[in-house]
Amino acid sequence: MSEVLLEIAGMNKKYGPILALKNVDLQVCRGQVHGLVGENGSGKSTITSIAAGMQPATSGRMLFKGKEWNPATMVDAQANGISMILQEANTIPGCTIAENLFAGKEHLYARFGFIDKKQMNRDADKLLEKFGISYMKGKDLIDQYGFEERKLIELARAVTDETEILVVDETTTALSHEGREILYKVVDDLIRKNKAVIFISHDMDEIMDKCNILTVLRDGEIRGTVTREEMDEPDSIGMIRRLMVGRDIGNKFYRSDYDSSCSDEVVLTFKNVSGPNVTDFSLELHKGEIVGIGGLSGCGIHEVGKMAFGMAEIDKGHVQYNGHEITSAKQAVELGIGYISKNRDSEALILAGPIANNIVLPSLGDLTKATFLSYGKRKKMAGENIDLLEIKCTGGGQWVNTLSGGNKQKVSFAKWIAKGSDIIIMDCPTRGVDIGVKQAMYELITQMKKDGKAILMISEEMAELIGMSDRLVVMKDHRINKIFRRCETLSEMDVIEYMI
Repeated sequence: MSEVLLEIAGMNKKYGPILALKNVDLQVCRGQVHGLVGENGSGKSTITSIAAGMQPATSGRMLFKGKEWNPATMVDAQANGISMILQEANTIPGCTIAENLFAGKEHLYARFGFIDKKQMNRDADKLLEKFGISYMKGKDLIDQYGFEERKLIELARAVTDETEILVVDETTTALSHEGREILYKVVDDLIRKNKAVIFISHDMDEIMDKCNILTVLRDGEIRGTVTREEMDEPDSIGMIRRLMVGRDIGNKFYRSDYDSSCSDEVVLTFKNVSGPNVTDFSLELHKGEIVGIGGLSGCGIHEVGKMAFGMAEIDKGHVQYNGHEITSAKQAVELGIGYISKNRDSEALILAGPIANNIVLPSLGDLTKATFLSYGKRKKMAGENIDLLEIKCTGGGQWVNTLSGGNKQKVSFAKWIAKGSDIIIMDCPTRGVDIGVKQAMYELITQMKKDGKAILMISEEMAELIGMSDRLVVMKDHRINKIFRRCETLSEMDVIEYMI
């Protein structure tokens, strides 16, 4: 047996009347990449956030390296050996990369009451180079970088010489292929040094490849532990999924048809559009069509979605909805366009607010008569969409920041379904979503197509793009490089060839 680094015994966690963890026992040993899997809201992030000093348990005991473990803060936990990379953005806006990397450690650079920022920047540059991201500099403002780059900065901040356990919470969903390789190298290095990694992911292929032991959670309870030997057995994925969801969810995942037909009616048009990271982009989106857009990091796929919603600057060309040029997000909403952002916490949701308020926000004009909001209609709209999306909550009054990542994503969907948007731009629509919810979301997207909705699906998941798109647009070097039609023989290698 390897040395036990972290032992959790009888852990319980309550949020008001909700019991999020129920008598959890867990051991993490040296040399392990210990996977935690389960549906959204099953308790994975709750366990690790307690171990990493984000919040206290309601009851239970933790031992780290044989000693009582009750970190006061995440900074305290990291200094003593447990670091965590969160699923959502966890950088400080308005500050430099160096200030983010050394947040909580400013005293190391204090000289006579002043911070030696030049030395801090030099140390930051060395750290960035060590992690293979030296194209960023310590003196750069964090705000000039996107969500993916910020996650890599969080990785560089989290892993120090003191790190004994690194918690990776759904981080790979925010990263491109290159970013994932950087993370995987860090994981391999830690295991080679006989440290440990707790790996949370909904990507079963990734879990099976990277982990040497799995703990399965459902409804706040541990439902089983799966060894490496058991993971290598036939139908092991099916067995793990059954433990996760309590039923057999079958093999149907993406669309089963290969019919790419849609209406002749064009609802969204890009005409020679150029702007940040996008050059001469032209495309027509039809009613009842799903157009997927994919490409490597930095190629411009995310900017295309923001331009279509009026959120990003256009230097040249036009984006039009039924002949109306889109100039702002407010106008886009009024025209019937919805946008599900990849960065849901800062661009899609009001975290410090009720679920109901988030769902009805784009529809306030429809619920208002003579400047008065109909609270009856508001409650009905929110309730219907909470039920439709099966959002795990106590009701519409529960605050969004108390939800799991997957349930937050459901709220992002619910906003635009409630609004009845004719066009929905989806940027990484299933990020941080468990397999059962993913399956339900794909069924919902397929039904939206049948109902005549037009969908622009931007994704870094190749299987998702191939499995759901009528047309798949591949971008390279900020331009369209290839467009594929839906067909049964299209493979990931066919697509990747035009990305690299």
